[in-house]
Amino acid sequence: MVKILWVDDEIELLKPHIMLLESKGYEVDCCNNGYDAIDMASSQNYDMILLDEMMPGMTGLETLPHIKEQRPLTPVVMVTKSEEEHIMDKAIGSQISDYLIKPVSASQIILLIKKHILSRQLFTEQVTADYREEFGRITSSVSVASTFREWSNIYRRIVGWDIQLSKSSDQSIKEVLSYQLSEVNQEFCRFVCRNYKNWINGTSDNIPVMSHTLMRKKIFPVVDSSPKTTLLLIDNFRYDQWRMISSFLGGLFDIEEDDFYCAILPTATQYARNAIFAGLMPLAIDKLMPNKWLNDNEDGGKNQYEEDFLMRQLQQNGKNYRTSFDKLVRPDSGRKLLDNLRHVYDADFSVIVYNFLDILSHARTETDILRELTEDDASFRSLTASWFEHSELFTLLKRLSEHGHTVIITSDHGTVRVNNPVRVQGDRETSQNLRYKTGRNLAYNAREVFEIQRPEDVQLPSINLSSCYIFAYNHDFMVYPTDANRFIRYYKDTFQHGGISMEEMIVPYIVLQPKR
Repeated sequence: MVKILWVDDEIELLKPHIMLLESKGYEVDCCNNGYDAIDMASSQNYDMILLDEMMPGMTGLETLPHIKEQRPLTPVVMVTKSEEEHIMDKAIGSQISDYLIKPVSASQIILLIKKHILSRQLFTEQVTADYREEFGRITSSVSVASTFREWSNIYRRIVGWDIQLSKSSDQSIKEVLSYQLSEVNQEFCRFVCRNYKNWINGTSDNIPVMSHTLMRKKIFPVVDSSPKTTLLLIDNFRYDQWRMISSFLGGLFDIEEDDFYCAILPTATQYARNAIFAGLMPLAIDKLMPNKWLNDNEDGGKNQYEEDFLMRQLQQNGKNYRTSFDKLVRPDSGRKLLDNLRHVYDADFSVIVYNFLDILSHARTETDILRELTEDDASFRSLTASWFEHSELFTLLKRLSEHGHTVIITSDHGTVRVNNPVRVQGDRETSQNLRYKTGRNLAYNAREVFEIQRPEDVQLPSINLSSCYIFAYNHDFMVYPTDANRFIRYYKDTFQHGGISMEEMIVPYIVLQPKR
C-alpha cells in the first residue's frame, strides 16, 4: 500500500481530497506544521511527502532539509501558492522531486503518485506487455532470416529489449528473454555454419563486410570524404555497450551511420584485429609476411605489427593519407595521449586502439569483487557506462569533436558470457582459448562444435599438417576432462571470445559527425 504524509497548516480544508485518496486505496497521514512533519518522517516510512511551502512557525523550505536528512530517498513534493522564481529555485536546489501550485486537486496527487512511486511498476507492466507481443515477431523474423543484415537487425532488436527489460522488476519476463536469446543465438550459429566457408571464399551472393574487408569497404570511403577522421577501435566492444555510452555523446556528435560488420573466426584479437589492419585473412598474412605472424602455439606477442599492416594496406590501396597510430594498452596510456594529441589533430586518418574493455573482461574473470559487481550482462553494461563517463576516452572524444573530426567507433570482436561446458581433449600444442581450439589430435563431439578439418578452407594457418580448428557455439566453453569441475566453476559466467555467437560476430560500426 502507498503511504503518504501530507503537511499543510490548512489540512482540515483538504479532507475531501484525503478521503478520495483513501478511497483509491492510499494511506494518508496528516499534520499541520513542520515540527510534527519532521517527527513523523523520522519515525515512519512514507512513499511520498506533500509539503506546504507557506506555514507559520517553520516554513516548508525550512522543514525540507530536516526531512531530507532523515529520508534522503523519499520523494518530497512542494505545494505553494507562489510562483516566484527564487522560491522555486530554492526548493529545487533543496532536492524536491516535484511541485504543485495551489489550489491542488486529488487527481493531481494521483498523477504524482504514479509518476514518482508507481512509475517503475507501470513501466514494468507496459514493457512486459510490449515484449510479449514482440516475442512472436522476433521468432518469425528468425525463421526467414537469410542474410547477415537480417540477422544484424534481429540482434539490434533483442539488444534493445534486453536493455529495456533490465529496468523491469519482472524477473519472469527477463527469463523469457534469456531463453529467446539463447534460441536465436543457436539459429544464428547454424546460419554461420551454413554460410561461413562461402563468405570467406567469395562464393556467396550475400557476403557481409568482414574483418579483412572492413577498411576497404567501409572505413576508407569515410576517410576519403572527411577532412579529418579518427578510427577508434575498442577491443571487446559490443553493441549493447555502444547503446550504453551513446547517450553521453549526443551533445558532441550526430550519428551518421549505426551499422554492423561480421568478425571473422576465430573471434579473437590475434586473428580478427590483424585481419582488419592487414586487409587480409590470417593465412594470407602468414604466407606474405611470415615473420609477422605467430601461431597460437608460438611464444611472443600476437599483435605487434598492426601499424605495419595498416601502412601496407594503405599503400596497396593507393591511399596517401597523413596517418597516426596509437595503441593504448595500459591504464595510464590514455592520459599520456591526451597530453600529446597534436599528431592526431594533424593526421588525415588517425587510428587509436583502446584495450580497456579487454582488460576489464580478463580482470573480471580473475577478481571476485568484479564478478559480484558484474554478475550479468546488464551490470557489465552499467559498469561500462560508469567507466566511460569518467574515462580519458570520453575526454578524447570531446576533444575530437571540438577539432571537427569524423569519428568511427568499432571493434575487432565482441564477447559472450559463457555458461555451458563442452568437453574437449588435446595435446600440449593445443591452443588455450576457451571458445576455439586449434591443434592436432583433438577429441570432441562433432555435434557440439563447428569443426574445420582443413584450415585452408577458411583461410586460416595451420600449426602443423594435421591441425584443425573447432569453434564453440552460443554460450558454450571448452574444458579438458582433467580437473574439469574446478575449471568449470572458475570460468562459468565469465566473458570470453573466439567462437560463434551474435555477441562476438555481429560487431558495431558507428560513424559520428561532430556537431557544428
